[in-house]
Formats: sequence, structure tokens, C-alpha cells
Amino acid sequence: MSRLPEVAKPHRRLYPSDLSDREWEIIKPLLPLPQGFGRPRTVDLREILNGVFYVQRTGCQWEMLPHDFPHHGTVYKYFQKWERLGYGPKIHDTLRHQLREKLGRFEKSTVAIADSQSVETTEKRGRCTGTMAARKSKVVNAIW
Repeated sequence: MSRLPEVAKPHRRLYPSDLSDREWEIIKPLLPLPQGFGRPRTVDLREILNGVFYVQRTGCQWEMLPHDFPHHGTVYKYFQKWERLGYGPKIHDTLRHQLREKLGRFEKSTVAIADSQSVETTEKRGRCTGTMAARKSKVVNAIW
């Protein structure tokens, strides 16, 4: 069974996909700040992220998000906006760089893996398939 996160004062039932207090303190500064105009934000970004992580981990539809999260439309709206603005990769890259720095490694990975067998197979199959298709066609045989 999955572990439940460590949350000091949970205000709802906890799910294994929820952010722990420690994880939230790391991610919180990476999220966008309010823009300073328009209506003030009334939703908790931690709960938005918990909702997004719940959907991603369970694979359920947005409409099936449990009712103790913010409304599924609100969670999806934030998810779409953050994806459009590229916050997912930014947060991922920042966290990866922080972890690699903490472990004493270079910021960017220097390892690459290439599977030469799959590259050769793909190239041969492409040529063979094209040749066999030409042989089956009577029009092509008449021209050759």
C-alpha cells in the first residue's frame, strides 16, 4: 500500500498522491505569484496541485475528482494554464537541478543511452517493406 504524506494539520482526508509539508515547502516558491490585478485568488494552490497529482496518479477523469478537492473545473483550469505557460517542465527541471546539486553532481546530466539494435532494425524494415510493396503492385512490375 502507498504511504500517506506527513501533513501537520490536515483539513481533509489524505491521499497517497498528496504533497507532504516538506514537499510543499520545496515546490511553493516555484509556483506563479498572483499578478496583482483582477480578483484575488481564493483557492489554495497546494490543493490544486494535490488534485492534479490525484488525477495523474489514479488515471481518473477530471470530473471524477473527489469532492474534498477544489472543483474539478478549477483544478483543470489551473492545470491547463500551467501547462500552456510551461510550469510543469520548469518545476521539474528546477527540482532536478536542486537534487543533482545536493548530491554533488553536475547540474546537467552527461549520460546518454542509444540502443543501436533498434536503430538498425528500423532502417532495414523500412527498406524491405518498400521493396515488397513495389513487387506486389502489377503497375510497378510492368514499368520495371
